[in-house]
Amino acid sequence: MHTHSLKQLSAMLQNKQVSATELASHYLNRIEASQYNAFTHVDRTLSLAQAALADQRLAQGTASALTGIPIAHKDIFVTRDWRSTAGSRMLENYVSPFNATVVELFNQAGTVTLGKLNCDEFAMGSGNENSYFGPVKNPWDPSAVPGGSSGGSAAAVAARLTPAATGTDTGGSIRQPAAFCGVTGIKPTYGSVSRFGMIAFASSLDQGGPIAQTAEDCSWLLNVMTGFDEKDSTSVQREREDFSRNLDRELKGLRIGVPREFFGSGLASDVEQAVRAALSEYEKLGAELVEISLPKTELSIPVYYIIAPAEASSNLSRFDGVRYGHRAAEYKDLNDMYRKSRTEGFGDEVKRRILTGAYVLSHGYYDAYYLQAQKIRRLIAQDFQAAFAHCDVIMGPVAPSVAWDLGDKSDDPVANYLADIFTLSTSLAGLPGMSIPCGFGQGEKNSKRPVGLQIIGNYFAEAKLLNVAHQFQQATNWHTRSPE
Repeated sequence: MHTHSLKQLSAMLQNKQVSATELASHYLNRIEASQYNAFTHVDRTLSLAQAALADQRLAQGTASALTGIPIAHKDIFVTRDWRSTAGSRMLENYVSPFNATVVELFNQAGTVTLGKLNCDEFAMGSGNENSYFGPVKNPWDPSAVPGGSSGGSAAAVAARLTPAATGTDTGGSIRQPAAFCGVTGIKPTYGSVSRFGMIAFASSLDQGGPIAQTAEDCSWLLNVMTGFDEKDSTSVQREREDFSRNLDRELKGLRIGVPREFFGSGLASDVEQAVRAALSEYEKLGAELVEISLPKTELSIPVYYIIAPAEASSNLSRFDGVRYGHRAAEYKDLNDMYRKSRTEGFGDEVKRRILTGAYVLSHGYYDAYYLQAQKIRRLIAQDFQAAFAHCDVIMGPVAPSVAWDLGDKSDDPVANYLADIFTLSTSLAGLPGMSIPCGFGQGEKNSKRPVGLQIIGNYFAEAKLLNVAHQFQQATNWHTRSPE
């Protein structure tokens, strides 16, 4: 059952070959037996109650295509019944009085929530080692990181603990774990998916998206997740679209931009090999490769690590020990309470980013850092527009290497930041980007570690990206491999 696509599971539910309750139980049992630390909160009773409702809808004929399909949510989306922790001690026991819009949309579609997925604390990290609930392990090789910050989402899909998961991507947090875990994930255009009820990290960058086994599955999930939401001031007003509508288009004449900056000295040779092999596969499918340049790629790291922490320092000021979240047990006065609550509640990486952010926004440094970063951000976006004059989509690696060993980069934050070099610029520009599995690393240790191919499109070109990914998945079988 757990090797089936959403389309197959949906057909099985509609034809009564399996009930939503049986399906949920099957995955809940797998979750219980698993050892990857992918979930932060599972509640069988709650999940089975949702499954019973789905079975009612299926019996009455009021089901949608996703009714009865199990899903799990990154613990950045708040949920009314399951705890919403953002991977932090600060919110260890927090239960939200409302659902995030994304969760609400899936509930309306009749999906069954299997639980909440582990992630880097407040979505800050590239390895899922910054979670208060401990690191997530990569199902392909449990001594490796799953990628971050949506590591629980990617690991759970790879280990077939859920057929679908939500993730969030601020600088690569859907694409990089999808790559490291050998699954498919897409970050849509900024503003496509509501951020209401998504615990904020960097508001001008954060965007929700799906992680699943295939591009086709992701198209089904995006159909539910996207849409205008008046509760989110950055939500874009657009007609709803069917993201699966172009899946079967052939790729003859597709121009693929290959940025020379994505194939420089920092790229591991085994990743380059797998990505180049995927590019030749695309040529066989009728596409042509065009060399392009994204000259400001290397500036995306300093720019991102000024803008994102600046926004984080502002967003995380609400966790003060007063209204909700962790409060220190003993304190002398109000200032002492703030200081102790925040010292105890936040982990090292979160503190590092709050301090960096407060610094770059402070009087005397604002112009030199934050304002400069915003200007370069605009130039990075212009680089992409210049490139799209010559190509339809852009392809390259998702990350410079396959997944590293757990603990390898934990005392070197900058090494962690450098892992985002190929994903940050897409986020800074607000463009859609996705990762699809395209091979494995070389060498004894790395031969079990997946490689992801990144596909970047122009604004609102998600249906095109999914088409391009789906055609590759029809011609190859990387997406069907599972760690077992």
